[in-house]
Amino acid sequence: EVQVVESGGDLVQPGGSLRLSCATSGFAFGAYNMNWVRQTPGKGLEWVSYISNAGKISNYVGSVKGRFTVSRDNAKNTMYLQMNSLQPEDTAVYYCYSSGERYFWGQGTQVTVSS
Repeated sequence: EVQVVESGGDLVQPGGSLRLSCATSGFAFGAYNMNWVRQTPGKGLEWVSYISNAGKISNYVGSVKGRFTVSRDNAKNTMYLQMNSLQPEDTAVYYCYSSGERYFWGQGTQVTVSS
């Protein structure tokens, strides 16, 4: 059974930091490129970040470059998103998903940035 579980979302003040995790099982995690996306009621679904299967290539949407860092630990079948200097506009439900031969999605984790 494939499982993709995001965690680490929380309420944080502007300027704060969070680290999201995307823990997976049931598929060959190390063979898949992985992504983070986020969803807000007003903006819909927005792609945030990508990391290649071996972790050597990453990319970000412009609004988070320099603030967010994606990484992965293939031995633990887990991807991470370190988010620094959080702003209210980062408030969203964050999802991770695999891309490639098949697409596996998690259920999302809520990040709220507010004072």
